Amino acid sequence: MADDMRDGVARPSPDALLESAERETRGRLKIFLGAAPGVGKTFEMLMSGRARLSDGMDVVIGVVETHGRKETEALVEGFEIIPRHAVEYKGRVLDEMDLDAILARQPTLVLVDELAHTNAEGSRHPKRYLDVEELLARGIDVYTTLNIQHVESLNDVVAQITRIRVRETVPDSIIDRADDVELIDLTPDDLIKRLNDGKVYMPKTARRAIENYFSPGNLTALRELALRRTAQRVDEQLVSHMQAHAISGPWAAGERVLVCLNEEARGSALVRYARRQADRLRAPWAALHVETSRDAARPEADKDRLAAHLRLAEQLGAEAVTIPGQEVANDILRYAAANNFTHLVVGSPGQPRWREWLTGSVSHDLIRRAGDMSVHVISGAEREHGAPARGVKAAAVRQPIHMWPYLIATLFVGGALGGSAVLDRVLDVRNLALVFLMGVLGAAVTAGLWPALYACFLSALAFNYFFLEPRYTLTIQDPESVLALVFFLVVAVTASNLMARVQRQAEAARQRARTTEDLYLFSKKLAGAGTLDDVLWATAHQIALMLKVRVVILLPEGDGLAVKAGYPPDDTLVEADIAAARWAFAHDHAAGRGADTLPGAKRLYLPLKSSRAALGVVGLDNDRQGPLLTPEQQRLFDALADQAALAIERIQLVADIDHAKRAAETDRLRSALLTSISHDLKTPLSAILGAAGTLRDYAGSMSEPDRVDLLATVIDEAERLNRFIANLLDMTRLETGAMQPNVSFYFAGDIVGAALRRASKILARHTIEVDIPADLPMLRVDAVLFEQVLFNLLDNAAKYAPAGSTVRIGGREEGKTLAFQVTDEGSGIPGSDLERVFDTFYRVRKGDHVRAGTGLGLSICRGFIEAMGGTISVENRPDRSGAVFTIRMPIPADTPNLDHQP
Repeated sequence: MADDMRDGVARPSPDALLESAERETRGRLKIFLGAAPGVGKTFEMLMSGRARLSDGMDVVIGVVETHGRKETEALVEGFEIIPRHAVEYKGRVLDEMDLDAILARQPTLVLVDELAHTNAEGSRHPKRYLDVEELLARGIDVYTTLNIQHVESLNDVVAQITRIRVRETVPDSIIDRADDVELIDLTPDDLIKRLNDGKVYMPKTARRAIENYFSPGNLTALRELALRRTAQRVDEQLVSHMQAHAISGPWAAGERVLVCLNEEARGSALVRYARRQADRLRAPWAALHVETSRDAARPEADKDRLAAHLRLAEQLGAEAVTIPGQEVANDILRYAAANNFTHLVVGSPGQPRWREWLTGSVSHDLIRRAGDMSVHVISGAEREHGAPARGVKAAAVRQPIHMWPYLIATLFVGGALGGSAVLDRVLDVRNLALVFLMGVLGAAVTAGLWPALYACFLSALAFNYFFLEPRYTLTIQDPESVLALVFFLVVAVTASNLMARVQRQAEAARQRARTTEDLYLFSKKLAGAGTLDDVLWATAHQIALMLKVRVVILLPEGDGLAVKAGYPPDDTLVEADIAAARWAFAHDHAAGRGADTLPGAKRLYLPLKSSRAALGVVGLDNDRQGPLLTPEQQRLFDALADQAALAIERIQLVADIDHAKRAAETDRLRSALLTSISHDLKTPLSAILGAAGTLRDYAGSMSEPDRVDLLATVIDEAERLNRFIANLLDMTRLETGAMQPNVSFYFAGDIVGAALRRASKILARHTIEVDIPADLPMLRVDAVLFEQVLFNLLDNAAKYAPAGSTVRIGGREEGKTLAFQVTDEGSGIPGSDLERVFDTFYRVRKGDHVRAGTGLGLSICRGFIEAMGGTISVENRPDRSGAVFTIRMPIPADTPNLDHQP
C-alpha cells in the first residue's frame, strides 16, 4: 500500500508544471528584501548587478535612489543609466523611471529600486511594481528592492508595531511570483549605528527616526517579519520544486503540521493540539478533511460539527482544506507528501476492535504507511460531547415530489420494451434483460434514484409479462427464468443505485463549486471595500442573494444597537425585534424567530463576531412561516458571517490606528503650541515690559532719542505679538474648516503693493525688487488672504536673508496660471526640509542671527492658497544660495474686460 501511495505522486503536479512553463516565457524577478530602510538593499542589488555585468550580461539601471550615500553612488559608476522622464505634478517636476525607454532598449537585466514606489499622475501605471510586471512580461529580468513594511498582507501588523500606517504597499502575489528573494539582514544595533553615523539619513532626521520608527523593539519585530516572510517563500519554492519533479516527500527542510478531521466530537481538541504543536515548531499548519461518498448521507448534526471544526482551524490560523476521496488514509498521505507536511495529527480509534477488523482504522493505516512523517495520535481525553449548540431550529428541507421523473422512467422502460420486441426474433430471451437494464440506467442518469428503482420493478414486470414463458401472464414456468429475473432485479437495483450516487456526487460538486465561487467573489468584494458602509452593504446583499432572505445588519452605537445596512433597505424594527437583537449581541447567541430565546420576534438575529469580540448582529426574515434556515444554509451563513466579521474588524482596526495617529499628532501639535506660546509670547511681552518699565522709571532723565527708541521697541514688539495672535487665529480657522474665501477680481500689483507697505518695517534692512508686469490678467482671489500670504513670505525672507541682501517679488503668466515668486539670498533650505517647511509648527534650523519663528506662517500660506484653488511650492535657487517660494493661481476664464465698462 505504501507503494500505491508513492505511485499516486509519481507524476509531476500539473499546476507546478504550468507554473514552470509560465516562468520560461517571462523575465526572472529577484527581490532584495529588508526589514527597514538602511540595511543595504540597494547596495547589495548594485553589487549583484555589477557581478552580472562582469559576466558579460547586458545590465542597465532603470532607477536607483542613492540618497546621497557615497558608497552607493560609487557603485552606480560603470552602469548604463536609462534617463528618467519628467512628469509635472502640482506645480513640481518629478523624475520617474522611463518604462518606454527601457522596453525600447531591451536589456537582459534592469535594476529597479524601491518596488513599492507610487508613480506620479500621468505615468502609464500608478505603481512601480506594475512597471516591473510589464518588464517581466516582455522577457526582461529585473532586480528590485523592497522593505517588509510595504508587503500588503503585513500592513496591519506593521501598523500595530510601529504606530505608522504605510500607504505604499505591494501585493503578496508579487513576492509569490518572484524567482528569488534575498534577505538583506542587519542587526538592530548595527542599523542604529549606521543611522548615528549619518549613513542612512541626515543627522537631524536620523535622531528623529531613532526616537520613533527605528527603536530597537520595532526593528527586532520588523526583522522577524522579514525572516518569516522569506522563509515562507523559500518553503513555497521547495514544495513547487517537489511537485514539478514528482519528488515524494516529505523533505524535512522545514516543519509543517497537518491535522486530519472528521465529524467526531473531539475534532476541536485535535485542532487546538495542532495549533500548539505548530506554535512550538514555529511551523505553518493546515486542517484536512477527506470527503467520501458517505458524507452526503451523514446526519446534519455531524455536518455541523465538522464545519465547526474547520471553522475553528481557520480562526486559529490554519488553512482549511477539503479534498474528495475514497480511501481516507491513502488520500491523506498523498496530500501530505505532495505538500511536504512532516507531522500528522489524528485522533485515536474510537470504534470497537471487531469493527476495526471489518472496516479498518485510519490512524493505524497512517502509522504503518507514514514513512518519514511523524504521526501524533491524540486520545479522546479532551472530547467534547454533542454538536455545537446553535439554539436555532432548522427549517425542513423541502423535497417536492414531481411526476415528470417517473414519466421519463416509464418512457425509458417503454423504449426498452419496444426494442426488446424487435430483438426478440433474433436474440435469446435472457439477453433481452440487458436491453431493459439499459433503460434502467438511462432512468437513473436522467431522473435519479427513486425513478430508477421504479424503472427496475416496472422493467421486471414487463420482462416477465411479455417475454418469459408462459407469456402475457405473471407466472414463470422455467426455474432458470426465475433465477434470471432475480439476478436482473439485483443488477438493476445495484446499477441504478451506483448511477444515482454518481449523479448526486456530481450535483453536490457543482453546487459546491458555485458556492465556492460566490464566496470567493464575496471575499474579493470585501477586500476592495474601503469603508465600513461598503463592507456592510456588500455583506447584506450577498447574504440576501445566497440565502434568499431579507437582511438587516445592526452594529453598536452609544448604549444600544442601530441599523447600519439592510437588503432590501429597511430600518424599521419593532420592540420585540430590538429586544431580540440586543439579547443576541449581549449573549453571543441566536435569538428571535426560530430560536430558543424570544421566538416571537419577526426576524432571526444571529451574532456577527470575530475571534476577539462580538461586532454586531444580523437579522434575517422571509415571507414563509416557521424556521428560516436549513442546516446547509446555516453553515453557509457561518462562512459569510466569518468573512464579513474579518472585513469589519479590518476596517475598525484601520480606524483605530488612524485615530491613534491623529491623537498622537494632536499631542505633538499641542506640545509644539505650548512651546511656541511659552517662547513667542514671552519674548515680545518681556521686551514690552522692559521698555515700558524703563520709560516709567527713567523718563525724566532720558534724552528724547532714547525715549523714541524705547517707544519704537514697544510698538514693534506689540506688532510682532499681534502677528503671532493673528497667525494662531488663522490656523484655528483653517483646522476647523471655517475658512471661506471671499473671492473677487483684483489686480496683482495692487495686492503686492499693499503687502509691501505692511512689511516695510520688516524689510527696512533689505533691498526690495519688484517685477510685476502691468498687463498681467486679473486674479480671482480673496485680497485679504492673498495679501497675508505675501506678507508671510516676505516676513520669512526677512528672517532668513542677511541684512543688505535683496528680496525679490515677481510675477509672470505661465500658460493657464499666474506664477508669483518671492526670492531671497539667504542660506537656502536643507534638502530634507523642502517637503516639511509647510507643516504646522515646523521650523528649519537657523543660526543665532535669525529671529525665532512660530512655524505657522508657511503653513498658513499653504492653507490660504489651497483654499483659493492654487498651489505653493519651494525650492532652492539654482544660481546662488537662497530660497524661491512659488505661488501658482489659475487664470479665471471669466476675467472682466474693464476697457469696455462705462
